[in-house]
Amino acid sequence: MRTSTNRNLLRGALTALALLPALAVAAPAASAASPSPTPSSSGTPAPATKAGTSFLTAINLAPHQDANVAASTGDYLYWAFGASEGQTPTVGLTVNLAPAADRHGPQTWSVEVFDGLRRRQSCTAGTQNATAEPGAPSLALSCTLREVRSWAEPWSGDPLPGTYYVRLSVSDVPQPDLGLAASVQLHVTAKGDADNAQPEGGELKAPLVPPAGGGDATAKAAAPEEPEEHWYTGWFSGWNSRWFWTLAGGALAALAGVAGYTLTRHPRGRRPARYGSVPPQAGAPQPGPYAGSGQP
Repeated sequence: MRTSTNRNLLRGALTALALLPALAVAAPAASAASPSPTPSSSGTPAPATKAGTSFLTAINLAPHQDANVAASTGDYLYWAFGASEGQTPTVGLTVNLAPAADRHGPQTWSVEVFDGLRRRQSCTAGTQNATAEPGAPSLALSCTLREVRSWAEPWSGDPLPGTYYVRLSVSDVPQPDLGLAASVQLHVTAKGDADNAQPEGGELKAPLVPPAGGGDATAKAAAPEEPEEHWYTGWFSGWNSRWFWTLAGGALAALAGVAGYTLTRHPRGRRPARYGSVPPQAGAPQPGPYAGSGQP
């Protein structure tokens, strides 16, 4: 009984020793099948080697992680990165085109940036659309977003903290060039942080209201200035000034009306003798002896 047990243990040990080389070979293969961003010697993640084809399949980039992707001309490429309050992200891309001998004309590439709600964000600087001539080996694109704010109105499209999507596409290319091999390098940088977040358009240098409990300085600042007085100041002030000027204006208007009527009216009575009488007109019918009697 003991002898058979020893034989079984010996067989198990020999089988395990035989499987060790196979396990050693399978371990590297398994690690290669599921790549993950590993930090390099400088502490930054290794560049991503893939890109998504839609918003749902966009490749998430870790902070300070670049992308180096082999692509096909005509495909849509998507990446995603995070931005926090106070940062001003800048997306830079370099597209290495196919050999000039294989291309049939110029190519125009475009880069667009969307926020987490898939709203297209405007770029304050950079080249969003670039055209490469048939002999150019590569082209460069860039887009600098506005400063990420901590809040915004519901109707506005201001950039907010969260995820942002980068889309690279070909907007104009000859039909025979679709499908040519190309490579893309993506680099995302962010300037600023939450400590230096300022409202767009400037910085508020002083408070909008005086500080509470400021003492004499606050009282002097809040006291109204005394108006300057003149010899005619009393005419335009007081409770009866409105009535005085109303009556005075009415009297002046009445006098002006009387004077105007006197100057423009025609004199009544007979016309002066110097004008003479009006002579009868030639050919006018003269009244007969029975005029006005009603008889012929």
